Amino acid sequence: MIFEYPNARLVVYPVEDMSNEQEQGATRPPTVDEVTEALRQVIDPEIGMPIVDLGLVYDVKVDGMGTVEVVYTLTSLGCPAGPAIDGQIREVLSFLPGVAEHKTTIVFQPPWTPEKMNEEAKAALGFF
Repeated sequence: MIFEYPNARLVVYPVEDMSNEQEQGATRPPTVDEVTEALRQVIDPEIGMPIVDLGLVYDVKVDGMGTVEVVYTLTSLGCPAGPAIDGQIREVLSFLPGVAEHKTTIVFQPPWTPEKMNEEAKAALGFF
């Protein structure tokens, strides 16, 4: 599924490696790792990189009933990409198998800094 945003394009791919139970029709909540991997599809429209790689995702929680909560931040308090990023997160979660309900929470403490990026993002953006 493809979603178009002003400065970004979101392509949602199904998460692979689902258990045999899911193939037989039973669903299980996704793991934190599966949610985090799915969130790699969420691209910061201003920077053009995944929010996971940028270190914007602070926490992912999944309960046994399939409720997923994503706690994230933005690169700055007045970041204009906030609504687009939140919309992308919600879209990805809505298509992730086993998610019964989802919640996004934006926080600004601790503030984001470039040190939160993974090594690939730092290299791509010229931070060493």
